[in-house]
Amino acid sequence: MNQTHNKPSLLSIAEAEELIRAQLKPVTGFAQLNLHAALGRVLAEDILSPVDVPNYANSAMDGYALNSNASALDSATKLQVIGTALAGHPYTGHVAAGQCVRIMTGAKLPDGADTVVMQEQTQREGEAIYLSGKLCQGEHVRHPGEDIRQGQTVLPQGRLLTPADLGLLASLGVAEVKVRRRLRVAFFSTGDELRSLGEPLEEGQIYDSNRYTLHGMLQRLGIEIIDMGVIQDRREDITKAFNQGAAMADVLITSGGVSVGDADYVKETLASLGQVNFWKIAMKPGKPLAFGQLGNTAFFGLPGNPVSSMATFYQLVQPALQIMQGQTVSPALRLQVPCTTALKKTPGRVDYQRGILEHGTDGQLSVRSTGPQGSHILSSMSLANCFIILPAASNNIEAGSIVEVQPFAGLI
Repeated sequence: MNQTHNKPSLLSIAEAEELIRAQLKPVTGFAQLNLHAALGRVLAEDILSPVDVPNYANSAMDGYALNSNASALDSATKLQVIGTALAGHPYTGHVAAGQCVRIMTGAKLPDGADTVVMQEQTQREGEAIYLSGKLCQGEHVRHPGEDIRQGQTVLPQGRLLTPADLGLLASLGVAEVKVRRRLRVAFFSTGDELRSLGEPLEEGQIYDSNRYTLHGMLQRLGIEIIDMGVIQDRREDITKAFNQGAAMADVLITSGGVSVGDADYVKETLASLGQVNFWKIAMKPGKPLAFGQLGNTAFFGLPGNPVSSMATFYQLVQPALQIMQGQTVSPALRLQVPCTTALKKTPGRVDYQRGILEHGTDGQLSVRSTGPQGSHILSSMSLANCFIILPAASNNIEAGSIVEVQPFAGLI
């Protein structure tokens, strides 16, 4: 294998996305799950409605059901109340001229009735009502199939099931769904300076934060996670970890070791054991992002700096994992809003600065910077609720300028 994709300049984000999409396919393997176990799973087939929804004509209001064709409908009309229709307890008789049935919201429309008059537009006197106000034929009636037609596709394959989806399926009487199996992702951090939580720090050492952010990001995607820990910066150790990860996972993700330092062995090992498709992109933070294959296992090498690791994951790795899960991927929401703080920017790479999107006293949205934007300042990601996306060609941004933001809501 051992093929390397090299270009004289940094890959644009669009080029990187295209290369990733060209290499990845959804996992094979499926499971049949009941609805209680299906939240957050990806549908493997279209769901067709087995019934019309609603499956019978019913009332949209509390009021009185009547036959508009058989009655003179004006303020002098007097109608005899001959019964009551409740949700789950329909009136079984026939509504004729001069008659009506007291009906509650959701109750089945009685035979012979075609219209519901709101109780606010009636005057009740004993077992009779008088109409008041204008009445339209067919008013306040929910018709069969008005929401969903039998045989209609209600949820397409590739859909990530939400709580509302589960309720919708239950309303159709669908008890089980076919979903794709969970994607298996193994990951580890590299770096002799890294220590796991609980271990004492010696001079020049730091705690490994990237494995915890990565675990959290993967967990939100409903992925089967294999945490391989911290691997020391030795060729033999990294080679062993590569082989182990590739043997047990659909995707292997590393953090650190993809730069050009003397002890950065990740890209070198990937080139030796598999294929490097790219390893540098025109993105800040996050230039040193590696992507390739180890046999049938996809590989992503994230930068070691914490913010770089998270930014590259959200912009490129997360959509790739969603594709491999068989999920239909939509572009993340982006908004144009004024920025209330000045931003520093050097032309050359797309910049994903951390921002706080908020409503002002006038009710309008604006964004402000979280402060220092160094790729090592993980607190900026904790403070932020959006990325401020500055185009590659842009320079410094003056306060009050319109900028593009990508809210974290729906992204993370």
